[in-house]
Amino acid sequence: MPGANLTRVEAEERFDAVHMPIHYDVSLDLGKGARDFTSRTKITFDAKAGSSSFLDLIANSVESVVLNGASLDVSKVFANSRIELSDLDEHNVVEVVANCQYSNTGEGLHRSVDPSDGNVYLYTQFEVPDARRVYAVFDQPDLKAVFDFTVDAPESWIVTSNMPVKSSEKLQNSQTESGTLENGVVEGMKRWEFESTPKMSSYLTAVCAGPYAQWHTEYNNEDGRVVPMAMYCRQALKDAFAKDVDYLFDITKKGFAFYAKTWGVPYPYAKYDQIYVPEYNAGAMENIGMVTIRDQYVFESKVTDAYAERRVVTVLHELAHMWFGDYVTMKWWNDLWLNESFAEFTSTLATAEATQWHDAWSTFNSGEKSWALNQDQLPTTHPIVAPINDLNDTSVNFDGITYAKGASVLKQLVAYVGREKFFEGIHNYLSKHAYSNATLADLLHELELTSGRDLKSWSAKWLEKAGINTISTEVEESSDGTISALRLRQSASKEHPVLRAHRLAVGFYDVDETTGEIKRTKRIELDVDGELTQVEEARGLRRPALILVNDDDLTYTKLRFDDKSLEFAAENLYRFKDSLTRSIIWLSLWDMTRDAQFPAERFVELSLKALATERESTTFRYALGQVKITASHYVVPSRQAEVAKHVAHELWQLALAANAGSDEQFQLVKAYLGYGEVGDSEFIRVARGLLDGSVKLEGLDIDNDLRWSILIALAGVNDLSEADIDAELQKRDTTENREHAYQARASRATAEAKDWAWEQALRNLDLTNMQMGAVAAGFYSTAKGDLAKPYVERYFADIDWIWKNRTFHMAEALIEGLYPVYAPVEDLVDGGAKWLEAHNDAPDALRRMVLGNLDLSRRTLMVQKYNASLS
Repeated sequence: MPGANLTRVEAEERFDAVHMPIHYDVSLDLGKGARDFTSRTKITFDAKAGSSSFLDLIANSVESVVLNGASLDVSKVFANSRIELSDLDEHNVVEVVANCQYSNTGEGLHRSVDPSDGNVYLYTQFEVPDARRVYAVFDQPDLKAVFDFTVDAPESWIVTSNMPVKSSEKLQNSQTESGTLENGVVEGMKRWEFESTPKMSSYLTAVCAGPYAQWHTEYNNEDGRVVPMAMYCRQALKDAFAKDVDYLFDITKKGFAFYAKTWGVPYPYAKYDQIYVPEYNAGAMENIGMVTIRDQYVFESKVTDAYAERRVVTVLHELAHMWFGDYVTMKWWNDLWLNESFAEFTSTLATAEATQWHDAWSTFNSGEKSWALNQDQLPTTHPIVAPINDLNDTSVNFDGITYAKGASVLKQLVAYVGREKFFEGIHNYLSKHAYSNATLADLLHELELTSGRDLKSWSAKWLEKAGINTISTEVEESSDGTISALRLRQSASKEHPVLRAHRLAVGFYDVDETTGEIKRTKRIELDVDGELTQVEEARGLRRPALILVNDDDLTYTKLRFDDKSLEFAAENLYRFKDSLTRSIIWLSLWDMTRDAQFPAERFVELSLKALATERESTTFRYALGQVKITASHYVVPSRQAEVAKHVAHELWQLALAANAGSDEQFQLVKAYLGYGEVGDSEFIRVARGLLDGSVKLEGLDIDNDLRWSILIALAGVNDLSEADIDAELQKRDTTENREHAYQARASRATAEAKDWAWEQALRNLDLTNMQMGAVAAGFYSTAKGDLAKPYVERYFADIDWIWKNRTFHMAEALIEGLYPVYAPVEDLVDGGAKWLEAHNDAPDALRRMVLGNLDLSRRTLMVQKYNASLS
């Protein structure tokens, strides 16, 4: 059997052999010790008589397999993470007992020990298909089943699952195998039994266990039921979280009401828990009735407003999945976008309309859309409805296409069919396919019925073809200053030559002579289709200072301004009043910079000027990142050091001038800390001064996380020793501070530190996923010049080992996180090309990772050459 990487063909064959109804009884014994747990699974299912199929199971060992009363030879039926089931009856019962392993990678059943108090926390993460790491299962989304979970765990713990607890009892004469937990407490065991789930997909099942702190409330559901709600986090974070719990309950309740009203379908499940868990790989996961969320969203230290808003969007994103993804689930992973794009779009809509974050669409444009534009111009881009041949294809498609481009295209679809008709179709889709699986065709059918639009051709171009269009503005102006012709020219790349129909707006902007602000004076909404579209309504109008295509950001496209508009936008970005307008212009200028069509140093200067007045936090955050990339990579190499020093100076001056305690002040200081260089005495003076109080910014609190940011920056310029790092950690040894300490050690700009970081990240399997990520981040940030050059060869030599020896998520994190971007770019381009040439037969998912990194370096080289030609 091929093993863990299930193919679409295998899933289709299994669906033909195995029939619903399917029922699971899953019993987990979490008292064995620190490495293993016992999993017992009883599955009742129907099948085509005489057929064969298999169960998925990743386990250390299988103790027994009993099929229809007959014990099977484990050595013969269990191999390559599968259990073979032959000669099935029409009605079947299979029972499997296995020893499974806790993970420290955030996959399967993750086990985390909090060093601050010794508490143990467990949680499951099953997407894409990692339920098989915990119990024997037909692990594919279209084989929905009813699940009954029973969990044995230490009696002091809280255990939660998708459904409410049916019963719990202390087990007599039973205790954890070692007799103690990590904190030295001896205790007995307790059994929790949970109510039966509704019919659901296996990847949405979940179990969490540990001494979590807890809070409870209720929601009066639109169908008349009272829905119990709960929130959980580690004990070490309970004081910080307690300050936000009421707010987050309120946000969630607003989401319940917004979605029920918008879709006409009340929340469908028995309860709704949100459990904030440590060392989480993603932002959150939409397990039915029990969402798991990364506990970096529990704020012990100050965070940016952008991050606080992202927490709200994440809460509403996962809540949206309860309907779209959970209530109605994709049949196979090629429709993953149906889950993620919809949740991303509708959570932004809910954030903008039901919470205090009214500029959420500006946030979306600056953050999500910039992510999509980047990914959609890589050679690894793919259609939103992607061809998914196997599970590895699925895993690499949790990307900017599936999430952000898909959400942008859904926003365009709403503009295309009309909001009322769109959500009427969504209501019908959810109602028709409740508790079952559906496809893109099912969704389009309902939307066609409500809107009267033919969406097959729309889907063929927008959802089933890759790539992004560019819309350029062409203006002919009469001698009296009026517009004689305004044309919108649409183009596409050679690789993806598809022109699409766009519903968009064209905005006219001028300076208000009274206030000096730049305001929109006219808006024209129209359909753009084909290569050339005449904007007839503009003929005869006075030409404004700026003509902005895709005003209000209705469609998904790259923009190219006419010459006069481009010059006005570049000189006056900081003067535009509307945050979404600024975001659209800024992103377009950034896109031109990346495409070698706008000077890198000019982009740096106009961005620094605009940062002085920008107040939208996510736009601010992304602009800082774009300036960093431009100064560090896109500026010609001979100018990079001087430009970086200039940027650092300007950021610090902006920080000094920012309002006391403001989000901008905080972001500017954090950004400044990323510009330190070995031997820069002024940088060291400022950083040390922030720590000892000799340098003060009014309103800036040097809390735990900011203190570690400063320490990591000092480590990066070799002004912090290993002993200093150890001493700092000993002051407060927590999960988070251990990660900070790992990053600080890896950040030291010495050959020895880089070698240590490389080997730790690759081969220390005791590091948690977050610790490994911290080591990689420290390596990445300061592996420059002579320190980076040796790692080009090491990187390409170690890729095969990483892929073979690490789990998928860890391999992806290492291949992306250890790419030595500060090495000579020509070496990276040469190394990447040679690796791909020598690995034609490598798995497609792995080649896509390497191709993405190679394209990053090729783009850098292209932009550097363009900027060199300007001098």
